[in-house]
Amino acid sequence: MNLSKYRLPVATAALAGLIAGCASSGVKNPSGVPVTEMRPDERGFVAGTGIESQDLVRVTDKMARSILSTPQIVNAQGVPRVVLDPVINNTRFPINKDIFLTRIEAELNHKTQGKVIFLARDRMAALEKERQMKQAGQVTSSYDPNVVEFKGADFFLTGKLDGMTTRTSAGTSDYILYTFELINARTSEVVWQDYAEMKKQGLEDAAYR
Repeated sequence: MNLSKYRLPVATAALAGLIAGCASSGVKNPSGVPVTEMRPDERGFVAGTGIESQDLVRVTDKMARSILSTPQIVNAQGVPRVVLDPVINNTRFPINKDIFLTRIEAELNHKTQGKVIFLARDRMAALEKERQMKQAGQVTSSYDPNVVEFKGADFFLTGKLDGMTTRTSAGTSDYILYTFELINARTSEVVWQDYAEMKKQGLEDAAYR
């Protein structure tokens, strides 16, 4: 009995089934809501009473403009060097709090054209290792190994997020106070401080990560 004439139709049917299975295994959900691309400063339809992207953009834009107008920066002799100090999050929202300073730093670096310099203290381990390798002659260098090149900070930029929450049968209300300050690294004086505040109310709470 010649079985070869049966094998081709069976194999073709199996291949067609496999292709159909792959085509139907995607993430498309006809009954769901399609992804909507939005601006970071735009309030979306998925929202809660807590800290969201539009709040981040609004607050950091204001802080960057405010820092640029402070006399200690405008009238500085030379270029002020700034170190970021971690933000304190006293709100109920477990957010990435340091994203505020990251965006302020990026805004200032983008707009000030070198009027403010940030020191990469979060990269000190890698920088120290590189310096030691240069001193040991393991890598080439054009600098004097006896000179300490790491710069000291003139100011520390830090901030704090504070919140107040009210819950009733009518819904949830959240008030959030954003405060940021520049601290003189030599005297500990607060040479600049500014704030933003927001209040939101909603019927349902939201989960934040």
